[in-house]
Parts: sequence; structure tokens; C-alpha cells
Amino acid sequence: MANLNILVAEDNIINQMVVSRMLEKLSYTADVVSDGMLAVEATRETRYDIILMDVMMPTMGGMEAAKLIRSEESEGHRAQIIALTANAMDSDRHRCLEAGMDDYISKPFVLETLREKLRLAFESVNGTARM
Repeated sequence: MANLNILVAEDNIINQMVVSRMLEKLSYTADVVSDGMLAVEATRETRYDIILMDVMMPTMGGMEAAKLIRSEESEGHRAQIIALTANAMDSDRHRCLEAGMDDYISKPFVLETLREKLRLAFESVNGTARM
């Protein structure tokens, strides 16, 4: 299994635990923060490959955080940001992509959905089809 630096930005403690356990089942660990501002601060300290970002969070929402992360990324590195949201409308997906997110997962989701989204993100990060 590939070694990826993953950040989970999610304000709901139950959802934090669910996503963390799913990642563990896939042999990954992640740093977890509870709002968008903390996610931005974490990316200033650590170079993440993948960020699983809740859209609706206190202090700073996921879309605003994604825009800020994109504006601060160093040349040659672009984290894959995957939106996590309860909103499943096409317009919501479009807004997430416009904010600089790369993909979108509607809550609730199953392990196989997360596995596939991580596989696609891994391919984007590494330019390969292995995982």
C-alpha cells in the first residue's frame, strides 16, 4: 500500500472517527482537524498528498479553506482535495470544483467509495495506476 500524507478536515467528531476508521481499514493513517482554518494551518506545517475536506465547518468552511490552500501551495506540489458533503446536488459539486477541490464524496459513503476516490487521487499525485 502506498504511503500517503492524508489530512481529514471534519468538524463532527463521529464523522472524524468514521473516516479515520475507514482509512485504517485501507492501511492509512491521517491527521485530523476540526475546521477549515486548522486545515490551512496544518498544510503550512505538513505537505499533504490528499485532503478530505468537509464543506460545512465552523470558523472557516471547506470551500474557503480549499481556496486558501490553493493560493499558498508551493510550485511543484498540489494536494488532492476531496470534498466531503451531505449536499449531493450537481451545483454543489460544481461549487466545490470551482473552489479548487479535485473531487467530491457525498455523505454518507461506504468504504469502497473512499477506496476508489483515494485510488484516483493517488494516481493524480504520483502519475501512476498503482495503489
